[in-house]
Amino acid sequence: MIIGAITNSWAVQLDGDNLPNLVHEAKIRGAKHVELRQTFLGNCESGFGDEWRPVMANLKSLVELCPDISFNLAMALPFLSGKVNPGDGLFRQSIEAAKVVGRNTPHLRLVDPTPQKKDWENHSDIPEEAFSLVGLVEKAVARGVTVSVENSGQSVGALTMLVNNCREQLSEGERGFVGLCVDPANQIRNQPMTDALADLDSLPIDMLKIVHFKQSREGRPIPTVADGDLDCSRMVSILESKGYDGPAIFEIPPHEDVFNNLSASISYVKVITGIG
Repeated sequence: MIIGAITNSWAVQLDGDNLPNLVHEAKIRGAKHVELRQTFLGNCESGFGDEWRPVMANLKSLVELCPDISFNLAMALPFLSGKVNPGDGLFRQSIEAAKVVGRNTPHLRLVDPTPQKKDWENHSDIPEEAFSLVGLVEKAVARGVTVSVENSGQSVGALTMLVNNCREQLSEGERGFVGLCVDPANQIRNQPMTDALADLDSLPIDMLKIVHFKQSREGRPIPTVADGDLDCSRMVSILESKGYDGPAIFEIPPHEDVFNNLSASISYVKVITGIG
C-alpha cells in the first residue's frame, strides 16, 4: 500500500498558495501520495459548482515541486443522477487535470454526495440515470485516465453491480480503467446491517482502485484513525492478502492539529499490523 493523505483534511490550514507546503508537511509525516480534492486546492482551482475549473499551470507547478509524491484528483459530481454531461467543460477539464497531476498513471475519483432513495440490493434497484456513468468512463478512458467511483450511501456490493454493468459496455482493453474507491468506515456508519470488510474481501483486485481509512466510534467520526468501529487490522490484512499496492488515503477530519493526527493515524495502523 502507498500511504496517502487528502487535501480536504487541510481545510483549516489551506490558504491561497500554500498547498505545496502542506503536501511537503504530509510527506514529512509519512505520506507518499496525496489525493487532490476539488474545492480544497487553494490557488490550484477557481470557481464553484458547475463553474469550477482547475488552474492547470498551478497544478503543474505543484507536481513539479513534489516529484516524489504521487497524486490523483477527486471530484464531487452527481454522476448517479445522470446530471453530468461527458462533453461539458467541467468534466473535460477534470479529465485533463487528472492527467496533469497523475503523470503516467492518471486517476480521477468521482464521488456522488447525493443521497440515494434506496439501497441497491438488486440490479433493478439501480436508477437508470446511474448508467450514464458509461459515457463518463468512455471519455476518461479515451484520455488514458482511470476512474473510481464512490457514494457513501451505497455498499461496495451495490456499486460493484453498477461498475460491472459499465464494464460490459466497454472493450476488453478498457474495462480495467474503471473500478471503486472503497471506504469501509462510511459503509459501517451508513449501512450498519452490512459487513463492509466482507464486501471488501469479496472484491476482485482489478476492481479496487483506491481505499480510504477513517474511523468513528458509535457512528461518530473521530480525529484520528485509531480503535473504533472499523477493524483496521482486518482491513489491512484483507488488502495485503489481495496484493493491493495502490493508495491508502487517511481521510481524517479537518483539525488545527491535523498533521499530528495524521502522524498518529499512520503510526497506529503500522503498529497494529506490523507493516513498515
